Amino acid sequence: MASILRVDTLTDASSNNSTAMSTINQGTAKAWLHAIDNAVTGDDFNIASSTDNGTGDYTFTFTSAMGNALFSVTATTNHDSHTNMYNWARTTASYNVAIRAADNAFDDKNNGSVVHGDLA
Repeated sequence: MASILRVDTLTDASSNNSTAMSTINQGTAKAWLHAIDNAVTGDDFNIASSTDNGTGDYTFTFTSAMGNALFSVTATTNHDSHTNMYNWARTTASYNVAIRAADNAFDDKNNGSVVHGDLA
């Protein structure tokens, strides 16, 4: 049988450090991934599927949708310092990442992203 723990605040054993549950619920990553080969994820959380839209252009779909499309995405790639990752086309169900160096798109086999925001 499942049980529910209902608390307003979590604190350490000495009661010196406490955190409101709203901070924990709103401040944790709602999704993350590590792509090992373009849009192929090696490990992830809350990612249902990934789509390779073309060179350096990927869409990742959430298992559990976001509450709105105003969430934050931080994306990284393991390439040289002239590489940029862009994020656009956010919906409550997915987000898109594009990898560019100068004006050229390219595939990268070692990239990742993290999503923060409110789940639906």
